[in-house]
Amino acid sequence: MLDPSGAIRMSSEDKPDRQLEIAHVLFVDIVRYSNLPINRQSELLQQLNQIVRATEQFRRAEAADKLVRLPTGDGMALAFFTSPDAPVKCAIEISKAVGQALPFAGEEWQQAGALALQLRMGINSGPVSGVTDVNDRSNVAGAGINMAQRVMDCGDTGHILLAKRVADDLGQYEEWQPYLHELGAVEVKHGVRVEVVNFYDDEVGNPELPKKIKRAREEQSALDHRASRIATRKRSLIIGIPLLVVAGITGTWLLSHRVAPKSSAIAVSIPDKSIAVLPLDNLSEEKANAFFADGIQEELLSSLAKIKDLKVISRTSVMQYKTGITRNLKEIAQQLGVSNVIEGSVRRSGNHIRVSVQLIDALTDRHIWVQDYDRTMADSLALQGELATEIAAGVGATLSPQEKARVEAKPTNNTAAYDAYLRGRAFAAGSPFDKPTVDGAIHSYQEAVKLEPTFVLAWARLSSVQSNSYWLGLDPSPARLAAAKDSLDHALALDANLPETHLALGYYRYYGERDFNGALAEFQLAEKNLPNNVDVLAAMGLIQRRLGHWDEAIAALRRTVELDPRNITFASALALTYVAVRHFSDALVIADHILTVDPTNASGIGIKTFNLLAMGDLEAAEAMVANPHTDVEARGYYAMIKRRYAEVVDILGKGLNDKSDREKAGLFLDIGLAQQRAGNVAAARAAYQQAAQEFQRELGKAAPDAGPAAELHSNLGVAYAGLGDAASAVAEGQKGMVMQPSSEDPFEGPGREAAMAKIYALLGDADHAIPILKRLVQTSAPTEIVPALLRLDPIWDSIRNDPRFQELVTEKKP
Repeated sequence: MLDPSGAIRMSSEDKPDRQLEIAHVLFVDIVRYSNLPINRQSELLQQLNQIVRATEQFRRAEAADKLVRLPTGDGMALAFFTSPDAPVKCAIEISKAVGQALPFAGEEWQQAGALALQLRMGINSGPVSGVTDVNDRSNVAGAGINMAQRVMDCGDTGHILLAKRVADDLGQYEEWQPYLHELGAVEVKHGVRVEVVNFYDDEVGNPELPKKIKRAREEQSALDHRASRIATRKRSLIIGIPLLVVAGITGTWLLSHRVAPKSSAIAVSIPDKSIAVLPLDNLSEEKANAFFADGIQEELLSSLAKIKDLKVISRTSVMQYKTGITRNLKEIAQQLGVSNVIEGSVRRSGNHIRVSVQLIDALTDRHIWVQDYDRTMADSLALQGELATEIAAGVGATLSPQEKARVEAKPTNNTAAYDAYLRGRAFAAGSPFDKPTVDGAIHSYQEAVKLEPTFVLAWARLSSVQSNSYWLGLDPSPARLAAAKDSLDHALALDANLPETHLALGYYRYYGERDFNGALAEFQLAEKNLPNNVDVLAAMGLIQRRLGHWDEAIAALRRTVELDPRNITFASALALTYVAVRHFSDALVIADHILTVDPTNASGIGIKTFNLLAMGDLEAAEAMVANPHTDVEARGYYAMIKRRYAEVVDILGKGLNDKSDREKAGLFLDIGLAQQRAGNVAAARAAYQQAAQEFQRELGKAAPDAGPAAELHSNLGVAYAGLGDAASAVAEGQKGMVMQPSSEDPFEGPGREAAMAKIYALLGDADHAIPILKRLVQTSAPTEIVPALLRLDPIWDSIRNDPRFQELVTEKKP
């Protein structure tokens, strides 16, 4: 499936200098295509192709060699080099052919069955340039095509939307004037604003206001209304003089309409009621009390995240602005997408605590309020709730009575237990992949519940950490899972309605029982009372993609990245989800965001390299691979598809020393393939044997019924196939598929099928490999089974000449 942006790139072998031309572009999209069964997708694409090819405009332009066709997976783009009204006339013909006419009233229209094919269309005129794609075929790319797609993306079923420049051209002719209905400026991808015109009459088009535009207008109206109220409230808190409040109206308008800088690939509007709590200074004489300051910050963030009317940046992103460095608050706020920041310090001496906090309007660097809180340890138990309530009021956020009660609730009355709990919170804020850190969190929470057996929040967090330890393989023992269940049972018995208890139950069902639907139900319950908690939102996004709910997963993960913009783990998860639905251009945007946060990040470099290869852009991929921070896997894979086998062996061989045992097994697989394709039979066999041994060793450590074990069985099957042991290879591959079937896990299950296809390919069994590949090419999942990579990867060489394989990797023309 091609990248829907239409930006088809040149191969590294063909880089001629092409002249820009003006193309008149029609972008056509099948609505809700990805939600349809695969067979239905194929039927509708075939139907659309037939309709388009039958139009007079298509046939005329094609006969005159004035048409370039670009398949986009869920539709097509047609670039006319004839007249500006050619795409409009073509859209009218298509619209009439599929019966897209009034009424668009919904149920009656749907029930009438008049529409088998639901389309939306966008039209733009703009510059394009000729390129030669990876198959040495002529194509075009450029802003003219990209903008046509963005215009189309503003519409719903039946809409024919035009860029304003197209409408202006048509408006010069009386025959077109009745069709043109201006919608105004709309913000599209990457914050770009484009003037859009709706094209319709009584026979074609959709007269309804597009939902995206309607929603944007409603949000802007609400924002302007809130801004006028906040202006008076906020300035009066600071100044208290009516005349100065009036004088500040212009500044307040700017505050309520801020936009994040273009330094990141992800641009979001900045709401006025948004805040980042920067790391609190530990001023305690005993530096061992540093955990206390971190724990206070964690609890304050958790309390603020319970307030729906407030955007709160998560800890991972704010911890990058640790004290000890010079802070530019305006720049920090812009990078995090907030209007306000909290700075402060914590000093603990014996039983006495002082917390100093200042709330700052980051745009003006003005202090909204400064407050010192002197407490005994016992009195500090409710401090986070008190702080959160005052901060929310300071930025104009409204708390419901239920939110206020949750925010101000004391977690426990036992000061010693609370001290241990804060230590656990500080540990839990570290890397979930670091065993000593995770064990420190577990031991601290265990100490807390030992000191106070009714400490429900500590029980819930203990269960969550234990479930995570089991899932990530830090401790995959049945005893660890049983401990997670025991902690969960305590939390459920104490308060089954606590949102953190729902979160813990969701983790246990997800990680321990692999009950994805049950887990999602619990995460959704947790989200009701923790609306800005990134752990909840990330869990919802990850479980939605396990269920194959791609749009929902992307929405949740985008929200997660918005609240934790410098968290590379969450951004990588979003990018991988875009890969799953073959939105490679969107995945590239996220990769660029990661590299804005950390230009040396190997994950961001790897994601960008993979997506460029999946889009057939070898030239750009080669430039990424040349980055000195690129990991050995990406460099080795690129050398593999370029068939530089000696280089593959050299790169991966040198990288073995820096890898874990499980990572080494994967490298040995690739070394085996490279040696095999180079004709080095003995060296290939030795590498495959080493891979098999490593996978067997890892299987001995893994929980037998968990997802990692399924992947290990699949990879062991690939190693056996490389060794020519067909019976063992097929048995292991099938075992992986049975343990993690695609029907139960649409996200990782297809990966087991992809491994099965590799097994059959290595065994030279095209009859079994190709049907799997044919299914996976049309399946949303984060696999490398996409046409561009199938054409390049040597693992398919033994079945490459089969006509069925050639048909599979040949792009279908409309």
